[in-house]
Amino acid sequence: MFNYIIVGSGFAGSVLAERIANILNKKVLVIEKRNHIGGNCYDYRDKTGIIVHKYGPHIFHTNYKEVWDYVSNFTDWRIYYHKVLAFVDGQKIPIPFNLNSIYQIFSPSLANKLEQKLLNKYKYGSKIPILELKKTEDQDLKFLANYIYNKVFLNYTLKQWGKRPEELDPEVTARVPIVISKEERYFQEKYQGVPEEGYTQIFQKMLSHPNIKILLNTDFRELIRLDWKFRKIYFMGQEFKGLLIFTGMIDELFDYKFGILPYRSLDLHFEIIEKEYFQEVAVVNYPNDYDFTRITEFKHIHPIKTNKTVILKEFPKDYDPERDIPYYPFFDKAAREVYAKYQELAERFDHLILVGRLAEYRYYDMDDVIIRSLEVFEERIR
Repeated sequence: MFNYIIVGSGFAGSVLAERIANILNKKVLVIEKRNHIGGNCYDYRDKTGIIVHKYGPHIFHTNYKEVWDYVSNFTDWRIYYHKVLAFVDGQKIPIPFNLNSIYQIFSPSLANKLEQKLLNKYKYGSKIPILELKKTEDQDLKFLANYIYNKVFLNYTLKQWGKRPEELDPEVTARVPIVISKEERYFQEKYQGVPEEGYTQIFQKMLSHPNIKILLNTDFRELIRLDWKFRKIYFMGQEFKGLLIFTGMIDELFDYKFGILPYRSLDLHFEIIEKEYFQEVAVVNYPNDYDFTRITEFKHIHPIKTNKTVILKEFPKDYDPERDIPYYPFFDKAAREVYAKYQELAERFDHLILVGRLAEYRYYDMDDVIIRSLEVFEERIR
């Protein structure tokens, strides 16, 4: 019945299902383990009427016009510029750490001195990873680097990843750099916003096609089996000669043959607060205080008139495959070596394509996943 089977209904799976159904006019089966579509981007209106992101805040930002135009086919946008503060030494300072942060923390004379030295060394607007700034030989800049490292990065990283910044892949620590400017937007991409009616509506429109069949509450392992020896794929006991597009965990796909890949997970605690607003911006980080890493207030992202608000506290933890959601691939040399073995095994199957953060074991943002999916469709499917 189906020419294509897609495992997972996040952006990777939904974009490819939409393209196959609309452009190729072929039938697609989407298998989804959860009771809803949309993956970790799933959102909903709770009893307060506020749109809540069930798996943590998602802000759409991209420099890819192609991606912005594509997603705009399925939603109207609320133009939104994300701002983040960090609670440091009893006050809330802008994140990423920038020139404004310096003037807020230090005396005017010291702040001016540090600003001039940064501008002499780096181009205005440049983004410097904290571990790079720590290598400076200038004593004043070294003082600044150590302050930022200890007050902003160290304990937050320990909570988020269970490791010190030096123990992580540079790809991770460079995601939140020091910004040599007074720009206080968390993202600097050309296109930024949130879907007017939330993300779930996007997925509903993407997957609303007579060629697309969706199975919710279904573990793909109940229906699909891979024969490694003969490099065949079986669906409901019969050989499947169409194309299997897999967006889930690659180690799960191959029954953990080479071991479980490491991930970090989260415990998410939602609270309804009986006040109009809880905090100044959508997200406040707590690098040094409490066990949670940050508090998100969704009413800043999706404004609504109500005297209540909803907040989310995130408590990072090690991933337990029996009960947790794998939020973040944990990059280190050993993990990359294990993934390479799984990737090599996957390449033996002619009718298998891996797409997405979990399948490719990469830290993709939403726009990265979408552009990757569009490219895969053009290069390997169309």
